[in-house]
Amino acid sequence: MTNRSSQAVPVFLAFLAMGFADAAGPFVSLAKQQFSLSNFAALLIAFTGFIMFGVLSVPMGIFQDKKGKKFVLMLGLAIMLAGVLIPSLFGFSTFPVFLLTVLLLGAGATVLQVAGNPLMRDVSPEGAYSSNLSMGQFVKAIGSLSGPVIPVVAARWFGLSWGVIFPVFSGAIAIALIAAATLKVGTAKPDRRAATLGSCLGLLKNPFVLVMVLGIFLYVGAEVCVSANIPLYLKERFGVDIEKLGLLGTGLFFAALTVGRFSGGVVLRWIKPRTFLRITAAAAILGLLGLFVPSKIIATAAFALVGLGFANVFPLIFSITVDRMPEDSNSLSGLLVMAIVGGAFLPPLMGYVSDATGSVRTGFLVPLAAIAYIAWLGFATRTAAEA
Repeated sequence: MTNRSSQAVPVFLAFLAMGFADAAGPFVSLAKQQFSLSNFAALLIAFTGFIMFGVLSVPMGIFQDKKGKKFVLMLGLAIMLAGVLIPSLFGFSTFPVFLLTVLLLGAGATVLQVAGNPLMRDVSPEGAYSSNLSMGQFVKAIGSLSGPVIPVVAARWFGLSWGVIFPVFSGAIAIALIAAATLKVGTAKPDRRAATLGSCLGLLKNPFVLVMVLGIFLYVGAEVCVSANIPLYLKERFGVDIEKLGLLGTGLFFAALTVGRFSGGVVLRWIKPRTFLRITAAAAILGLLGLFVPSKIIATAAFALVGLGFANVFPLIFSITVDRMPEDSNSLSGLLVMAIVGGAFLPPLMGYVSDATGSVRTGFLVPLAAIAYIAWLGFATRTAAEA
């Protein structure tokens, strides 16, 4: 039998690549500066990157039943590689070409989400699936952190353009694709009925499912709003240079996300998920309110607090929902992944508010309202044990 521990390595590399798509947030401020875009136009970058979650999630789940998880995983990596090779080889002198890169990154990440989570079960030793999946999210967060960190390092220490991020991504994704080709996993059909478009949408008639799906939609949108607008906020409020220093704020946010996701698995051993959801939502709200205080020190601390508060919202909502209705786990998974499309819709709304009011800071009222809804979920919903 193939050593499952070694087989998990290619899947972890796929999770790392999955995190590269989160660079759509940091790309907003960089592209806004390079292409002289309005706030609304710049935040269409995030829309382009996340719209594919709404389009591809369920169809790819159905396709995966026919072709297998390994094939779909490699397909997702190939799509991402094509996306980052465009600017690596040909540059991105026009905004439409840059949008194509972001679109392919989002499409590839969607496909990887569909394949990566269940595939981790196939390559994990008995009893290690949950811990490996949590570690996979941690590795994904490292990929997310590379988005704001690489351009800063390139500009400050090597005098290079932020576009160097694309060759770096290309190399990492190519390695992940080669590693994925070595996977030896079965192609047996799942024990339960596969999720279909009809079964997913039918669950929306359940009020509990509807409010939880909306929670994922709003949370992901809020996370992208924050990561995309941190550099714009720092430039507007404190005159910070975006390419050299502004992305450090985004890096701090993603670093806090990374730490929070790693520690969340430990904390959840002794705190109930619904209670922890309340705590994390409260921390995020407090952090967002801190952005309205005219102090660079408080703003810096606020971004870290928001990152810690955001870190476990997605797995908390996901686990509370599936634990409540385990018999519908396949359909729920497809529906909840599809709700990641919220990352496409809230950022343009925030951009519109910022343009209309002439203030990026005012635009942060959009993610603040979204997280207030998440806090309400912590009080209004019950786990399976409490139901």
